[in-house]
Amino acid sequence: MSLPVTLLSLATASPPHVLHQAEALAIGRDLLGARFADFERMTAVYANAGVEHRQLARPAEWYRHAHEFPERTEAYLEVAGELFVAAAERALADAGLSGAKVDTTVTVSSTGIATPSLEARVMERMGFRGAMSRVPVFGLGCAGGVSGLALAARLARSEPGSIVLFVTVELCSLTLRTREVNKADIISTALFGDGAAACVLRCGDEGFAQITGSAETTWPGTLDIMGWRMEPDGLGVVLNRAIPAFAQRHMRAAMVAMLARQALAIEDIDRFICHPGGAKVIDAIEQALALGQGALAEEREVLRCHGNMSAPTALFVLDHVRRRALPPRAALVALGPGFTASTLTLSAAA
Repeated sequence: MSLPVTLLSLATASPPHVLHQAEALAIGRDLLGARFADFERMTAVYANAGVEHRQLARPAEWYRHAHEFPERTEAYLEVAGELFVAAAERALADAGLSGAKVDTTVTVSSTGIATPSLEARVMERMGFRGAMSRVPVFGLGCAGGVSGLALAARLARSEPGSIVLFVTVELCSLTLRTREVNKADIISTALFGDGAAACVLRCGDEGFAQITGSAETTWPGTLDIMGWRMEPDGLGVVLNRAIPAFAQRHMRAAMVAMLARQALAIEDIDRFICHPGGAKVIDAIEQALALGQGALAEEREVLRCHGNMSAPTALFVLDHVRRRALPPRAALVALGPGFTASTLTLSAAA
């Protein structure tokens, strides 16, 4: 019988520049208003996004000026590296480990391009060994925190005793475009923030939770719901307004099927810990899973204080929940490009 994979630690990190929603609206109006005829009609998204403030890679004034893709990539490499180190060092310290003890890193990020990848760029600062295995992952989007952690767990299980460090960093704000503005760009300025999270995993040790299973569901014919498209000035967001309605219609059946692969039912889960893609998405998941209105309170709190940070956001919620006491069995859930639902089941430490 294989040893369980244990989460030894979890840490988060945010950039220092705070943007309040009123300022986001003002910047959005200045930058996008003249380029989108119905901007004023759409300003309600700022009030309804469920976001009060969030943290950005650069000061607010920086976004008022045009930045070509190479300059935004330079900002991504700098800030993503800083956040990687901040989250990873905290996670390792909480686990009583140093970077030299890490055998494998899994790095998830989809909001910038880094080759060499982020963990290679910070190897000396982190004290990583040259023999460490590196697994950088791009393209998972908002599901990356859950899918990436599931991948890290499989790697830890494949080599019992090895230390696996999982880090996800997303700088959504650096993808702001102002040349060809569409509704998705406006929604992005009302919703997305920047952040990072890190976890340390190993088989068999004592930690705050064990990872007992994982599963994914990708729906056919849904490639246009969420993702990126490459445009002359960089990555252009694809964000279909139908996401909440889609989640409400299809999430329950997908969750039933994913849990069934682990011989579990929805009723066996004490707490669904969900990626808060937006206020309407949270409502849709509550309804789809019959959780009751307000059941996802920590999700709303993370959204309110950080915005949607893409992949790290689910781990911010997990951190909130575990600090209040992780229930005996939980399911970490996120939706992302594909269009994909990803889930990870957790058993709280005794």
